[in-house]
Amino acid sequence: MKGFIDFIREQGVVGLAVGFILGGAVSKVVSALVADIINPLLGLALGAVGGLKTASFGIGSARILYGDLIAVLIDFLVIALVVYYGVKLLKLDKLDKKKE
Repeated sequence: MKGFIDFIREQGVVGLAVGFILGGAVSKVVSALVADIINPLLGLALGAVGGLKTASFGIGSARILYGDLIAVLIDFLVIALVVYYGVKLLKLDKLDKKKE
């Protein structure tokens, strides 16, 4: 059993598992926050009537829909920050031991 535990700690499996679990658990909450609060406020600021996802500009007869890309980027950044600070606050980054 000691060999198995050493393998898990040396290969960084704990950090990977924590990141995966926290990312999955937090992603729905963060997605709702971004979709329901942040995106409508940014949509108002940018003048998009239907919210940020409908924000676009036109070049000739083409419409460039940039709002959805911005929404996805914001979603990613918020999830990454929550996972990062969650791991730091719980000191889970100390579980992996460094190879010497």
